[in-house]
Amino acid sequence: MDTTKNKIDFDWAKTLTVFALLLCAFCLALVVLTLRPIAKWADYQSTCVEQESAKAPISWAVRKCNGRSKVYQVK
Repeated sequence: MDTTKNKIDFDWAKTLTVFALLLCAFCLALVVLTLRPIAKWADYQSTCVEQESAKAPISWAVRKCNGRSKVYQVK
């Protein structure tokens, strides 16, 4: 009779732990999917700065890749 009762008992701590881990994995997957456009933009920025810095100083290349092609002079 004792063995039947042990088989029916549910270990709620393990069940909740597994559920929490699955929920965390799902949330991390959502974060990864939301950050993909930012990763693509950062890759583009790196490539752009590398190509432009071959012709000019890095500060000018960064400004150009950010959409500010004019180099501002400090007076």
